[in-house]
Amino acid sequence: MAAGEPGAVQDGSSKGGLRAALGGLTTRGRSFLAAGVAAAVCAYVLGQADLLRVGLLLAVLPLVCVIVLYRTRYRVTGTRRLSPSRVPAGSEARVHLRMDNVSRLPTGLLMLQDRVPYVLGPRPRFVLDRVEAGGRREVSYRVRSDLRGRYPLGPLQLRLSDPFGMCELTRSFSAYDTLVVIPRTVPLPTLRLAGEASGYGDGRQRSLALAGEDDIIPRGYRHGDDLRRVHWRSTARYGELMVRREEQPQRARCTVLLDTRQVGYAGAGPDSAFEWAVSGAASALVHMLERGFAVRLLTDDGNAVPGDGSDGFAGSTQESADSAGLMLDTLAVVGHSDGGGLSRAHDVLRGSNEGLLIAFFGDLDEEQTSVAARMRQRTGAAVAFVLDSARWSGGLDPSAVGAVPAEKRLRQLRETGWVVVPVEPGADLPALWQLAGQMRADTQSAGNGGSTGFPGGWS
Repeated sequence: MAAGEPGAVQDGSSKGGLRAALGGLTTRGRSFLAAGVAAAVCAYVLGQADLLRVGLLLAVLPLVCVIVLYRTRYRVTGTRRLSPSRVPAGSEARVHLRMDNVSRLPTGLLMLQDRVPYVLGPRPRFVLDRVEAGGRREVSYRVRSDLRGRYPLGPLQLRLSDPFGMCELTRSFSAYDTLVVIPRTVPLPTLRLAGEASGYGDGRQRSLALAGEDDIIPRGYRHGDDLRRVHWRSTARYGELMVRREEQPQRARCTVLLDTRQVGYAGAGPDSAFEWAVSGAASALVHMLERGFAVRLLTDDGNAVPGDGSDGFAGSTQESADSAGLMLDTLAVVGHSDGGGLSRAHDVLRGSNEGLLIAFFGDLDEEQTSVAARMRQRTGAAVAFVLDSARWSGGLDPSAVGAVPAEKRLRQLRETGWVVVPVEPGADLPALWQLAGQMRADTQSAGNGGSTGFPGGWS
């Protein structure tokens, strides 16, 4: 019963059969049946005909209710709609249910129940009065989760009962919906370095306007091309009209790297270091997309999202919303990786000029610190938010996870050109973002940045 997709329930189906219907006897129905049998036995022993009639009446009544309810033939359809279907952790979503009686007979009393995971709240139950033929009933409930993830809603269940409360039968719809709880995102301050623009503008890499990235020579004339762009020298050489290529601005690139190694983080739960890193990566990629950058999400195991387009980056501005949704859906279910190194992410970054790199690291040992330092060689600028498990886990000895001392680790990254920001437990990401911009500006003014700056600024 997906959103906007009707599902149907028809009583009297073969599902379970009459034996299953007998199993639906309520406590009242079983009590009546037991009392009737006992009365009949006593009447037989005592030879009381009147008591036998009473016993038969008590025993037959629940059986008649079972048969009548089992052979009920009305049909009910249901529709579920989520508003919205993707919510940040800690926010509420509303689920709208609509029940339609598409049979020619009115229904009896219905109990409507929807299955939801326990992390979304208590299981919702509704009692619907008699629904007339062709009638409709609409109800809604709210769900909320502090934990990101993908949660199934449904299938919807209807519980039918007879007027005497002797029997209850349950019928289920077959379909279900999925609620996606994405990491929390926070708005980040806009930072612009002197003489640089964000996203588009001067200093951007250039691409061919009409020829395409793979067309490196003047191409043949096509209907509709401007005659002022005819390249006469190539036309004379090839014997046909050739038009010259032109340049257009290309979106600045940004890679958001999330370290998911299990050895890099200690603790679990909404306030753990790993959840802070996931939320930080989500906030960074949303912010950079809003600033006009072509963004991709990269994890330590080498998986990049989105995978389509040029080198795996988000495509045109029209596709940015879809790309953001895809990356946030990925972060909604991301977990710890089995591997213990950053080498696969380094191999992806080594392929081409990656522009701006924003990384969220857990604990790094000496080997992984060296790998992270080499990532800086293929980027225009690099910013690292480094989380120390020793602090986040409440005083855990860093040597227990094989980490080098924090100061030595940060200094080694800074020497290779990283802008390194240590992250304390419960730190405010917008404040750290602002601090990273100030550190970058100070590095540029001192002439020790090792780079001409962010490609087009970062914000």
